[in-house]
Amino acid sequence: MSIFMDNAVDAMHGRGELTLRTSLKDQTVVVEIEDNGPGIPPDIQQRIFEPFFTTKPPGSGTGLGLHIAYTIINNHNGRIGVESKPGKTIFRFTLPIQLPR
Repeated sequence: MSIFMDNAVDAMHGRGELTLRTSLKDQTVVVEIEDNGPGIPPDIQQRIFEPFFTTKPPGSGTGLGLHIAYTIINNHNGRIGVESKPGKTIFRFTLPIQLPR
């Protein structure tokens, strides 16, 4: 979860508001991480979970953090998504409370 928070703080240049929400819904845990930074452009949103994709300058990021988070969440029967516009980005993921046997 820290990758989402680290990326939000980077995008807001250390200024802004970061909100973390958790809830239970239909036998899943829902986690939302919201910031009021500049947002993620639509063309970039389509690529953020790709391995090695980054918008950071060389030496500042590998482009693996969101891909790894995406893979872990999917491997545990969860879902992850992003909604973003200037002033509001929300990463939302859900995980089942109990994995199927």
